[in-house]
Amino acid sequence: MRLGIDIGGTKTAALVLDDAGDIAVELSTPSGQGNTEVIAQAVAVADRAVAIVGGWERIDGLGVCMPGLVDPHTGWAAHAVNLAVTSLDLAGDIERATGRRPVVDNDVKAAALGAHHAVRPRVTEQRSAYLNVGTGLAAAIVHDGRVVRGVGGAVGEIGHLPMGTGIPCSCGQDGCLETIASGAGLRRMWSRPAAELFPAAAAGEARALEVVSTIAHGIVLAVQALVVTGSEVVVVGGGLTRDRVELEVALAAAIGVRAQASPFLQRLDLGSRIRLLDGNLPVAALGAALLSGSHEPVGATT
Repeated sequence: MRLGIDIGGTKTAALVLDDAGDIAVELSTPSGQGNTEVIAQAVAVADRAVAIVGGWERIDGLGVCMPGLVDPHTGWAAHAVNLAVTSLDLAGDIERATGRRPVVDNDVKAAALGAHHAVRPRVTEQRSAYLNVGTGLAAAIVHDGRVVRGVGGAVGEIGHLPMGTGIPCSCGQDGCLETIASGAGLRRMWSRPAAELFPAAAAGEARALEVVSTIAHGIVLAVQALVVTGSEVVVVGGGLTRDRVELEVALAAAIGVRAQASPFLQRLDLGSRIRLLDGNLPVAALGAALLSGSHEPVGATT
């Protein structure tokens, strides 16, 4: 059995995969703040999950993911602002608490692996991307079951591609995709609760329709960037996909408008390449468990 721990900005999840690759246990708890509490909460929920399947002796592999800069080679994590973590010996602290040395990685890269695993029974493609439309916009690519990294681990990170929106981005550039296709972009464009956006658009409210169209346009641009750089399927997840059906309609409309004037986009057939993720599927914890299948850091693919 494999254990995956996803340390998120608000909650920490633990998931156990049985020997057939099915989810045997899934639990969560509020995340801690600061190094000590982050580790304590992660170990506590892991202990509870492991107890359900018969104890740590039944766990063959352990993987842990979290936001920020996570180095799978050294095991250290840094700059996880929402967790009040500046620098953390993630692998070392987990090992000292559990007696098991985990494989560690960034949460989006782990989620990409989990998403690839989730869609593989339905597709034959070997190269997929995971596009996380959450507070920010981040992506990662999986090729033949391994995370693709490239220089500085930046392969697939298309959220900070400047696309000419003219809006200042938190990264210091202007006009990044993240400024229009993210939770931060939504808050800038829409002053009411996010849950009211799609119902307001369905009711024909002009501002809501404009915001939905802008977000859908940004997501489609991100999907196109991932497809033209080699991804055969793009799995879209994150907080902004909670209204799955409505977003699917908006994405189809955005693709249709752009493809009408472009034979190139028609050939790409972007609509057939998008998979909207079930928001209840814990892809980051799933990916963390899958990371544990290797005793070497995942991501040697370049």
